Amino acid sequence: MGSVGLGSAGMGSVGLDSMGQGGPAVNPWDLGVIGGYFGLVLAIGLWSLRRGGRGTVSGYFLAGRSMAWGPVGASLFASNIGSGHFVGLAGTGAAGGIAVGGFEWSGMFIVLLLGWIFVPIYMRAGVSTMPEYLGLRFGGSRIRLYLALLSLVLYISTKISVDMYSGAIFIQEALGWNLYASVGALLGVTAIYTVTGGLAALMFADLLQTFIIVAGASVLAAYALGAVGGYEGLVQRYPLATPQNLTGPCGRPRPDAFHLLRHPSTGDLPWPGLLLGLGIISAWYWCTDQVIVQRCLAGRSLCHVRAGCVVCGYLKVLPMFLMVLPGMAARVLFPEVVGCADAQHCRRACGTPAGCSNVAYPRLVVTLLPPGLRGLMLAVVLAALMSSLASIFASAGALFTLDVYQKLRPRAGPKQLLLAGRLWVVAMVGLSLAWLPVVEAARGGQLFDYIQAVASYLAPPVAAVFFLAVFVPRVNEPGAFWGLLGGLGLGLLRLVPEVALGTGSCGAPGGCPQVLCGLHYLHFAVLLFLASGAITLGVSFCYPPIPQCHLHRLVFSLRNSTEPRIDLGQEGPKEAPGEVQLQDVEAEPGGPRPNPIGGGAEPAAEGGVAAAQAPPPAPSPEDPRWSRVVNLNALLLMAVAVFLWGYFA
Repeated sequence: MGSVGLGSAGMGSVGLDSMGQGGPAVNPWDLGVIGGYFGLVLAIGLWSLRRGGRGTVSGYFLAGRSMAWGPVGASLFASNIGSGHFVGLAGTGAAGGIAVGGFEWSGMFIVLLLGWIFVPIYMRAGVSTMPEYLGLRFGGSRIRLYLALLSLVLYISTKISVDMYSGAIFIQEALGWNLYASVGALLGVTAIYTVTGGLAALMFADLLQTFIIVAGASVLAAYALGAVGGYEGLVQRYPLATPQNLTGPCGRPRPDAFHLLRHPSTGDLPWPGLLLGLGIISAWYWCTDQVIVQRCLAGRSLCHVRAGCVVCGYLKVLPMFLMVLPGMAARVLFPEVVGCADAQHCRRACGTPAGCSNVAYPRLVVTLLPPGLRGLMLAVVLAALMSSLASIFASAGALFTLDVYQKLRPRAGPKQLLLAGRLWVVAMVGLSLAWLPVVEAARGGQLFDYIQAVASYLAPPVAAVFFLAVFVPRVNEPGAFWGLLGGLGLGLLRLVPEVALGTGSCGAPGGCPQVLCGLHYLHFAVLLFLASGAITLGVSFCYPPIPQCHLHRLVFSLRNSTEPRIDLGQEGPKEAPGEVQLQDVEAEPGGPRPNPIGGGAEPAAEGGVAAAQAPPPAPSPEDPRWSRVVNLNALLLMAVAVFLWGYFA
């Protein structure tokens, strides 16, 4: 590791002067480890073929609601931590310091909000998808369809394409493969056990992959921090990690690199935005996103779900130390590459004129680790990529099948629904491949900034409507619909010019006008959340409230109600646009029609509303001792989070 300290000079022996050039950096030992990992994952997929329940929609999309706390917590973490986190967190940490770790530590609080506030309502409502919840809460079909389509767009633009691109960076660095060839190899294996096994196979695979991710990333973090003299050495050497012959302010490390909370106007991640704007984005992701909530809905009981949330919260402590700090160490070790400051230099260093911070983590892997361990770490990143992609594919399939296709083809049977979900996954892959060039060029080449920026422009209206739907019974369908639509319009006013004209980078300003793109994206998220909430409330008070008989177990104040609920009709309004109506639900001749989700029957509609829905059967009694253990661990997790924020603030 001595030659590593020479910075870019030490890279000559690696043979990776640019991405995809110089030949592979792995040897047969590494390939053997990677091959063993792929074989293990494929074995899980084949094993899942022998399990029962895959032939039902509930068994395929919700694992039969039978998962224990271990797979739930591991799957929450593994679904969240994709290869985009390894590349994006390390790259943004290399460029700007530790503040990006706040994106991970924010989740330590919000995941408890998921387990203690939102999941109990979703479970008592008996829903399988988030659009289905809004459909029950407000009636009609337009909100449910809108949220399903928006979620699918966000999956393509901020999740699948980012994970594919970041995973391809690793394979390019290690094997010298072409970007699209790399993506194809990754998708091939992922699709096998996603399409065949359903959610149960994914969650069992996530349990294995979480161990691999934590163990492998810990080994690399030890090597990286050891190479720079530990944390104290990093604090001393990071401010000096600049390329040779640097002129001007660009490419210099930030003076506040080791501050978690930064100046509200001059900071790259200002503290009001990090606390408030990030809180809104985190609440949208952890409490309303199908990928995350689907794991919780697969839990066998509320106690198991909450324990899984606590496990995930503890695991969220790790990314700062396993990804952000190693990324900063990579800048110390390879300043000419990771810290390149101009387009021409960056193109020579890594093949991307927008910046080379994204190669920080891959360079550590292919340079610091010995044979065998290098293959293990590549398997770790592939594990993160595949678990994240598989989770998104499964959730996207559920959304498309249950909230789009089933509405278009209400008489489709379970086999048709499962086939539609699997074919949609294939279509999403193609759309994500087409979006890769946008990902590569956006936000100055910093992946994590790109993910959070797009979410800040599209997600706050969804977060506002869910928050009001749960806590404010007075909110009705017209308010929610126009709140979502108005928020989307405001978000697109910022997103479209930013994508079309570019935000630029240091020394190369983009074409987006300051009046549109000057406000930090996290501050914009706060304003967009407030504006969407105001539209929702304002329009709601112009229309009659939803009677309480339709809200039992759908809002927080009625979460423990035992009264029968009369579900609002699922068809759209028949009179004035936006008005809440109680619609007839089409019934099969001769009685109720089968319900492909629960395997029972949907009651026939009578008198303009769906038949009264009795309260769900009482859940099995929770062990009071284990409930207390889970609650105490939740309090301990909050204490740990407060300490970390305070210590690094």
